[in-house]
Amino acid sequence: MVVRIRFGRGPQVQKTGRKNRRLALASAALLTPAAVMACVLGLWRLAADLKIAGEFGITSGVFSHWQVWLSLAAVLEWAAWALNRYGHAGESAARTNPATHGD
Repeated sequence: MVVRIRFGRGPQVQKTGRKNRRLALASAALLTPAAVMACVLGLWRLAADLKIAGEFGITSGVFSHWQVWLSLAAVLEWAAWALNRYGHAGESAARTNPATHGD
């Protein structure tokens, strides 16, 4: 007995356009929580310096400064914004604007 399994055709590879849209959107979705974590660590370090919070876990090195953490949070959020912009580029205004839908 021979059993044949048929798979449906997957998405076609396009020669033009943005091929990495899904990857860009997935990366952007993961970068925003990373930016929030970096911001929380920066605020924790700042509060520890002001004696408002307990001792910060990293006591020496580059990552022991609150400026580094807040700068990293800003860079990560900017990268998430840029990847979202890249991933959503080329979509029609009717798809992204809910006011134009006939709801």
